[in-house]
Amino acid sequence: MSSLSSPLPSLSVPRIHRYPRVVVGAVVTLLFAGGGVMMHAESQLVVMILLAGFVLVFGLADRTQIGREIAAGCSDYRGFANSVALISALALIVLFHADHYALLMLATVAIFSTACIALNLQLAFAGIANFAGAAFFVIGSYTAAVLTAYTTVPHALAPVVGALVTGAMGVVLLFPVLRTRGHYAALVTIAFGVLLRTLLEVNDTLGGPQGMKIGSFSVLGLDFARLNHIGPWNVSFYLPYAVLGIVMFALVFVLIRRLENSWVGIALDVVRSDETAAAVFGLSIRLWKIVAFVLGNAIIGMAGAVYGMMNGFVTPNGAGLGDSLLMLSIVVLGGIGNLWGSVVAAMIILVLPEKLQAIQEYRLLLFSLLVLVVLLFRPGGILPRPVRDLSRFIGGART
Repeated sequence: MSSLSSPLPSLSVPRIHRYPRVVVGAVVTLLFAGGGVMMHAESQLVVMILLAGFVLVFGLADRTQIGREIAAGCSDYRGFANSVALISALALIVLFHADHYALLMLATVAIFSTACIALNLQLAFAGIANFAGAAFFVIGSYTAAVLTAYTTVPHALAPVVGALVTGAMGVVLLFPVLRTRGHYAALVTIAFGVLLRTLLEVNDTLGGPQGMKIGSFSVLGLDFARLNHIGPWNVSFYLPYAVLGIVMFALVFVLIRRLENSWVGIALDVVRSDETAAAVFGLSIRLWKIVAFVLGNAIIGMAGAVYGMMNGFVTPNGAGLGDSLLMLSIVVLGGIGNLWGSVVAAMIILVLPEKLQAIQEYRLLLFSLLVLVVLLFRPGGILPRPVRDLSRFIGGART
């Protein structure tokens, strides 16, 4: 009897432990495949079924043993999961190479996810509540518009210049932000957004309320707006923007992840958690807030420049408080501090209203209710930020 029962423990080992990379790769691929189907779907019923499926998957991930093991596996094999995610995103581009709408949605999600990663750097890491994210996003777009309309600067440098200009504007706003704390600092950023929108509306040089046209992105003589075929294949002119958006997201993701996992990320966490303790241990609160605020705004401006060049125009309306709250909703809904959470939330907030026309008029109301529900029943967001492991800094690194 004992000889028959001895093999049972080995047979009961979950497959996630025996084939972790296979399970992690399959889960990531399925999530991206579901997102691709949602962007391509034309039936509202299909979209609702997919949404229900996503809710079920994330619910099971919390409430079942296998779900928690898969989530832990994705965390343990984070680098592998990120690589599979990048390959899956590029595969979606190849699959939708001639679909204008799907590629537009894919590029939009990638660009806004990049901007929301920067907001995560400010809010989740440094504790700076920036309610002017959309304002800095629009500054990047206007920078690209001015460069393409009035200068001979290569269009490929517009995102870089947009990042520099937006970072410089962030430095100007730092003076009042550093002199206030908590909700007072948030009020300063709200006032900046309102002021910027008003100035843009009355400035005829920048187009006034009608805004400005923006030239398309071009590099090495390749104009993205004129691209309609690659070899024998007809492609959408949004295809290069989708590739650019994903590459930009990947670069910013790696940068912020390395900062988070370094001593810089630890310093930012300490400043956010307890400024008094940080000052006692010799950390410069002013310095680290400057780093997070300026770097975050520069990334937002770069994303805004790319988004403006993709759309071909920019208006002052984009700098309003509503758009800033929309970006903050992505951060809160996805999970404050979780970079991949911003991608999932951007998918929900940006794609669903386009697919479900019935909720278009009530979009902001529904998003507000959704954020309230998340705060009440899942305070950490869809993908909560994992607890920081400092064992490698104290000699207890895992092999």
